[in-house]
Amino acid sequence: MDKPCIITIVGPTASGKSALAIDLALALGGEVISADSRQVYRGMDIGTGKVTPEETRGVPHHLLNIADPVTDTYTATDFKYDAEAAITDIVSRGTVPIICGGTFFYLDVLRGKMQPAPVPPNPPLRAELEALPLPALLEHLHSIDRRRATTIDTKNPRRLIRAIEIATALGHVPEPIVTDSPYEWKMFGIEITPETLRTRIASRLDERLTAGMTHEVADLRTQGVSDERLISFGLEYRFITEHLRGDYDYETMRTKLYYAICQYAKRQRTWLRRDDTITWLSFPVTAAQVLTHLQK
Repeated sequence: MDKPCIITIVGPTASGKSALAIDLALALGGEVISADSRQVYRGMDIGTGKVTPEETRGVPHHLLNIADPVTDTYTATDFKYDAEAAITDIVSRGTVPIICGGTFFYLDVLRGKMQPAPVPPNPPLRAELEALPLPALLEHLHSIDRRRATTIDTKNPRRLIRAIEIATALGHVPEPIVTDSPYEWKMFGIEITPETLRTRIASRLDERLTAGMTHEVADLRTQGVSDERLISFGLEYRFITEHLRGDYDYETMRTKLYYAICQYAKRQRTWLRRDDTITWLSFPVTAAQVLTHLQK
């Protein structure tokens, strides 16, 4: 029996993944599943680059706005469960699932390349850890799981907090176990030059700031999302929160955020380069190019 085919669009932030996924969905009659750890949260729209109803052009999108940033902690385990349910639903209707998003750890878990640890969120511990700066989080992880501390993304506070949470419960973070996937994966990556990507990051950042990204973060604080929680979401939410609480002025915030996004994009490229199953296509990528490769 043939496995269901899953098309996945990957690439660094600001490389045009969302637009390509929508174009491809329109060409194939497909539906998009978001693989983004922040777009699951309601109210986090501009800062995460969540597609608007107009931008979807009628293409159904799954796993957007399904969690509350105040009360919920969405994990890779949650994503695997929800994504598999969405895939089953889409395939049962004879439609093509197209996964798009920048949380590549989530994709690796869904593909069976990694296994999420069976450790539920620990809210009291998380609240304590979210108040700590990055160096303290890394030092804490190093003290309880030296191996994981040497392989983790040290610039990602949420990843550090989750690793500490797991290591605290189990004594260490289990090493990945590769399992066979029930799906046939067609992976496509957007290859973009660093110079072009930096230009797109700067332009997109200014567009989002003009669109009210600072107000969005201010509204989340008003709704009860703590500064520590917002900072743990990283990038836009971290630097704008630090600006709003008076750590530095607007221009400094914008500069720090720009360089942080560029560094994040570089780490994304490094992560993806380890995967030899990805077919890389040069920016700008069209749906027609992807369809040509699918037909080979």
